[in-house]
Amino acid sequence: MGKIVFFEDKNFQGRSYECSSDCPDLHSYFSRCNSIRVESGCWVLYERPNYTGYQYILSPGEYPEHQQWMGFNDSIKSCRSIKNVYGNSWKIRFYDRQDFAGQMAEWSDDCPSVHDALKFREFHSCVVMDGAWALYEQPNYRGRQYFLERGEYRNYTEWGATSPAMGSFRRITDSREAFWSGEVRFQTGNGLQTFVMVCGAFLESPRNGAPNMDSMGKIIFYEDRNFQGRCYECNSDCPELNTHLSRCNSVRVESSCWVLYERPNYMGSQYILTKGEFPDYQRWMGYNDSIRSCRIIRNTSGMFKVRVYERPEFSGQMLECAEDVANLPDRWRFREVHSAQVQDGAWVFFEHPNYRGHQYLLERGEYRRFNEWGAMHPNVGSFRRIQDF
Repeated sequence: MGKIVFFEDKNFQGRSYECSSDCPDLHSYFSRCNSIRVESGCWVLYERPNYTGYQYILSPGEYPEHQQWMGFNDSIKSCRSIKNVYGNSWKIRFYDRQDFAGQMAEWSDDCPSVHDALKFREFHSCVVMDGAWALYEQPNYRGRQYFLERGEYRNYTEWGATSPAMGSFRRITDSREAFWSGEVRFQTGNGLQTFVMVCGAFLESPRNGAPNMDSMGKIIFYEDRNFQGRCYECNSDCPELNTHLSRCNSVRVESSCWVLYERPNYMGSQYILTKGEFPDYQRWMGYNDSIRSCRIIRNTSGMFKVRVYERPEFSGQMLECAEDVANLPDRWRFREVHSAQVQDGAWVFFEHPNYRGHQYLLERGEYRRFNEWGAMHPNVGSFRRIQDF
């Protein structure tokens, strides 16, 4: 048995409804849902009745507003209690073709970046052998979520997805702390490969020694200019900063590189900041004083290589770069970039030449269309490496 309480308004206010079992239609109990308290068990919530629409996976804890469960809106119309969240056994197999064909990867741990860990990014079928799992559309547990319980899924549409592209996945446990350390093995044409995961970050193999500390950093947000007013110190990814500060007019980055977002859950305008002091938001080319989420940028040292293409799906003319490009039209006869492959390092694309206009973070991986890096159009005027000097 589990227990979940839905509230119509934020901060656990307004009309509420307590639920202890699966419910295919919540419409008669409340008209909207803006906060939730999960008292026991793990749950999957659905945007529409009969377990359809967007899915949100929640473990025990308090969620004072819908952005805290990465909700796209305040619509929750059905819910189910998730089984198989106890014990110490989780195992899932992914295949790069339908009906369990092609290359196979077997996992028993969380994976924050599919591209860093696997040779293929698209999952066309899978078998959940133990436990319950959540798949995410983008790396670092972002984007649309998909709930998978024990069973076979011959096609990605069977877990509710409209595309086979997946960026990350994790085990569903009866705890809000999902990261842990362990080994991951997967099978390719070269045999069985072994990786190590430490606090959710992958190292290429056990022989690499000490853990990669790219996942640690320090940034301080201030509500007023010149580092005045209420402040908040952050050391890791944060999908919702609204509870810590109401506005942001200055920032001090003490370590690592960061991407700041205008809206919660890593959405809206992006701003890439390296180590230094930013006494007002114009210094990071901000459009306003709204910073609602932030993430540490990995892979900011070592090799850098990016390929840009004039057409979607890596087709048409290609340009490969390992250095900053201040004016893409001068270097390449195309200004539009429809797809890209980041082979090494982390990069930032700018809408206009000379590193001006909207910014877009591209981490190691494949971007089949410009909207996959958050852009509304394919115009790219310049780009450069993100380096943690």
